[in-house]
Amino acid sequence: MKCIIIDDEPLARAEMEVLIQKNSNLEVSAKFSNALTALQYLEKHTIDLLFLDIEMPGLNGIELAAKLPKDCLVIFTTAYPQYAVKSYELDAIDYLLKPIDNSRLEKAIRKAELYRTLLNEKTAKSTFEWKTDDFIFIQSDRRTYKVDFNNVIYIEALKDYVVIYTTTQKLITAMNLKTMYQKLPMEKFIRVSRSFIVNLSQVTSFDNHWVYINELDIPMGEIYRSDFISRYFKGGSK
Repeated sequence: MKCIIIDDEPLARAEMEVLIQKNSNLEVSAKFSNALTALQYLEKHTIDLLFLDIEMPGLNGIELAAKLPKDCLVIFTTAYPQYAVKSYELDAIDYLLKPIDNSRLEKAIRKAELYRTLLNEKTAKSTFEWKTDDFIFIQSDRRTYKVDFNNVIYIEALKDYVVIYTTTQKLITAMNLKTMYQKLPMEKFIRVSRSFIVNLSQVTSFDNHWVYINELDIPMGEIYRSDFISRYFKGGSK
């Protein structure tokens, strides 16, 4: 996969390139100090993945991401946690806070590589064969899996796919998050942002911007916050 780095800080660009080369086989095709120059480059070159800073003079990272074609993947790299929810609204692959941790970068790159593989395979949209109050069958990796709702920790949107994280495995299926949410029992699950659904019984704490499941931090959108808080204190009931 070919990638570019966009950051207005020279040291940040250099450090990111070193981290990418250390954690992956990605090809760093170019580096840019501003979004406008990068956008001009993208008009003439095909790039798979952008490592994109947000706070930059002129066109910022959020504005650039909104102009990109759908098949161009974005990993945001920023020192500002308040942009997390907005980044997922733009279908970003991941959101990394500076200083960037090696393991988090590697995880984000693996996610981007996975989605690129799914795109190349042109996976057919999934269909539900059967569901009950306790479990659902989904198609993943050419198999049908029985998923017990009590074992689901959270569900994450990955553009045209969803990733279902359970206590024992991770399943990827081709559908959007809205369709997935409609199939879940509302007394157990709640959508906390455009990109995440959580099992209410798994939530260990929360604040104004994040839902925490043990060491996991999941961004919570402002329009979802009131409903989440109400249902969380009611023990998950709708």
